Amino acid sequence: METETSEQGMKNWCGSKTHMMKHMCCHGSGGALYGLGFLGALWYYLTTATSLLGGILGVIKAILWPAFLVYGLLKFLGM
Repeated sequence: METETSEQGMKNWCGSKTHMMKHMCCHGSGGALYGLGFLGALWYYLTTATSLLGGILGVIKAILWPAFLVYGLLKFLGM
């Protein structure tokens, strides 16, 4: 298949400009969910930290909270 670099070629490849805009604009909910989860985890870990090292580890845990969630879920399911 020949690749086209013109706007017409991109329009044909994506179907239409509205399809392309819809595809690009409708996939931001995962980032919002991660952001809210990050803020909640950060608040929790920093308010329960009893030392500077605990606060630093809390920030790292807040960044990596999805990995902890998946690990706990898989451990619970016995996989």
